[in-house]
Amino acid sequence: MEKEEVLKLTNAICKNTLMETLKIEFTDVGADFLTARMPVTKTVYQPDGVLHGGATAALAESVGSAAVFILNKNPKAIVRGIEISANHLKSVKSGYVYATARPINLGKTIQLWEIKVEDDTQQLISICKLTTYTRYKE
Repeated sequence: MEKEEVLKLTNAICKNTLMETLKIEFTDVGADFLTARMPVTKTVYQPDGVLHGGATAALAESVGSAAVFILNKNPKAIVRGIEISANHLKSVKSGYVYATARPINLGKTIQLWEIKVEDDTQQLISICKLTTYTRYKE
């Protein structure tokens, strides 16, 4: 499947989900990564007017979980995030944040991902680790 087709499919499955609510859009995919972006607006602020860490974690878990499914290339996969950690390093008030998920370990059942979240100027905003669980439909 071509890159554009993968991105179109990945974005299409976000309809009526948290990803649509947060306006998360998948923007790039490669052999070992998936990238998505999210606009930083008042809808994802914490009370003092900067990007909420929970919104950042939701972006990271969304891109990491989607990466398992996309890179696995098995339509029978059922993916669940089972643990996420996020270290927030810098605040953002506007623009977009971009999350890129890359595998640390790709086991058959358990996968470990590193997700780097950067701003429009490629400054590191957060670094996240996501553990996912994959099983397969009969």
